Amino acid sequence: MSDYNKEMLINEALRVRENAYAPYSSFYVGAALLTESGRVFTGANIENSSFPVGFCAERSAFASALSSGERKFTAICITGRAKNNGLTDYCMPCGMCRQFMTEFCGQDFEIITAKAPDDYKVYKLSQLMPGAFMLFGFMG
Repeated sequence: MSDYNKEMLINEALRVRENAYAPYSSFYVGAALLTESGRVFTGANIENSSFPVGFCAERSAFASALSSGERKFTAICITGRAKNNGLTDYCMPCGMCRQFMTEFCGQDFEIITAKAPDDYKVYKLSQLMPGAFMLFGFMG
């Protein structure tokens, strides 16, 4: 799966991160999702005063892609930053997003966590969500 342009995906995630609505946590997250057809869908975190009602950037990007009819995915890039632009570690997907990804992606789906276009890590979904709950054992 390494034949796609990671730098482009990282740059898209960095760009859309600035659209986040994060008045409560002051933590801005952007995600860029690559489909097998080559389209890129982006998402940013959207908070709400009733915390469970908000959206993570990853699920926001997936919702956009799924609403557009896409069902096959190659990779997602996730970037985060604190309000003061400080970032001390890579922004990993939360457990809910990892479980969400198992609904639509295979075990080889790639998750890129990036600080910058030249500073990133790549994981397979199977590494971040071993033993994921899958109804009747289906995944991707």
